[in-house]
Amino acid sequence: MLWSLLKIVIFVVLVAGLTFGASILLDTGGGVRIAVAGWELTLGPLQAVILSLVLVATIWLLMRLVGLVVATLRFLNGDETAISRYFDRNRERKGYQALNEGLLALAAGENRTAMSRAQKAEKYLGRPELTNLLVAQAAEASGDGARAVEAYKRLLPNEKTRFVAIRGLLKQKLAEGDSETALKLAEKAFALKPRHAETQDILLRLQSEQADWKGARTTLGAQLKTGQLPRDVYRRRDAVLALQEAKTVIDESSTIEARESAIEANRLSPDLIPAAAMAARGLIAKGDRKGASRVLKKAWDITPHPDLAAAFAEIEPEETPQARLKRFKLLTSSHPDHEQTRLLLAELFVAAEDFPAARRSLGDIVTKHPTQRSLAIMAAVERGEGADDAVVRGWLTRALTAPRGPQWCCDKCHAIHATWHPICDNCGGFDTLSWREATEQTGASATGTELLPLIVGQRAAPMTPPDEGDVIEGVSVPKPSK
Repeated sequence: MLWSLLKIVIFVVLVAGLTFGASILLDTGGGVRIAVAGWELTLGPLQAVILSLVLVATIWLLMRLVGLVVATLRFLNGDETAISRYFDRNRERKGYQALNEGLLALAAGENRTAMSRAQKAEKYLGRPELTNLLVAQAAEASGDGARAVEAYKRLLPNEKTRFVAIRGLLKQKLAEGDSETALKLAEKAFALKPRHAETQDILLRLQSEQADWKGARTTLGAQLKTGQLPRDVYRRRDAVLALQEAKTVIDESSTIEARESAIEANRLSPDLIPAAAMAARGLIAKGDRKGASRVLKKAWDITPHPDLAAAFAEIEPEETPQARLKRFKLLTSSHPDHEQTRLLLAELFVAAEDFPAARRSLGDIVTKHPTQRSLAIMAAVERGEGADDAVVRGWLTRALTAPRGPQWCCDKCHAIHATWHPICDNCGGFDTLSWREATEQTGASATGTELLPLIVGQRAAPMTPPDEGDVIEGVSVPKPSK
């Protein structure tokens, strides 16, 4: 408010001063006489002031005209002048406008428009770190891999855009299926930015696919340091990698290192069943049977699993069925109501020809949760107790279309694997296999319908019962009791 009032006062004072000065000039007598080459010009005071102003304006215009001529000559000579800066600003304005239109077109999915705008921006701006990136992304979106690779290669010499260029080339090689080159690019990208989460994940996957377990463990450690992984997940995955490293050492016939790696994997993650089984086998080969039993018992206490029972049987391969039944109490005493424990006991009793005990161990499993394994054991029990062939065939008929029970299933794509692997063969997921029931529980075999009449004895001659020593789902069919 005060400032506005002050400006008004100053304006009034200036107008008053100019008016007072003009009145003084009009009242002043005499004038200005100018004589040049015989010419004489007499001017009054006001006329002299006006002439002075005109002369100043004329001189200023002449100086500007001379400056324009000099600037034009320098522009034509290639020097930087106001004219060149004007054209540069105009080109820059057009270039940034094209760049903006290209980014909007790329976000809208108009790939051809984005490519043309990127080329226009490259023509006007001369900023390859901006325009080449837009060209590469537009080429990727439109499926022109060759042009995208060329654009990314032009970004490599610049330190500011080198990581982006390597990342773009890495994606191109992954799309082409060139895992070897992609691994090298991932290693370079990781060296430039070790904390980049996406690069860590890609490098870990590629190292796992190439069986570079040592390098994968280093990458996993970097994920832990940068906070990309919780410590418990890190310990689990490090155990997986240690287990695979141990398997590689075994393939190279270096059993001592294999045992150490397998035991380390089991120590890092006792619930990792393959690591426990492998560590136990390493201790068995070393002659440490107590240590192997202790490792398997610890893993069984966490998760009962058939692989652990198989490794436990290898500790004493020549023992009698009765001795094995007694020794297996170390495992079966833990989780006595667990389905895997009951199935294991039933198999042990069948091997020892104690069929009533095997039937008691099975209990209601064959009715509440029938699987191929439990039904096969039940068929062996019926066979061992001397049941009719029709009864045995009835259990085998049910086993044909029964669920397989827990299997190694991928939590990501639900693919089923016969054995455990660190990487899913179907989707490439790392450490996604878990021991559980498959999503699709039932399904008849391709020839199940044709075999059913033969098995149940309808519209066909009676089927010969299984002989002693036949194996059904891993269960040996015993000789019937007399």
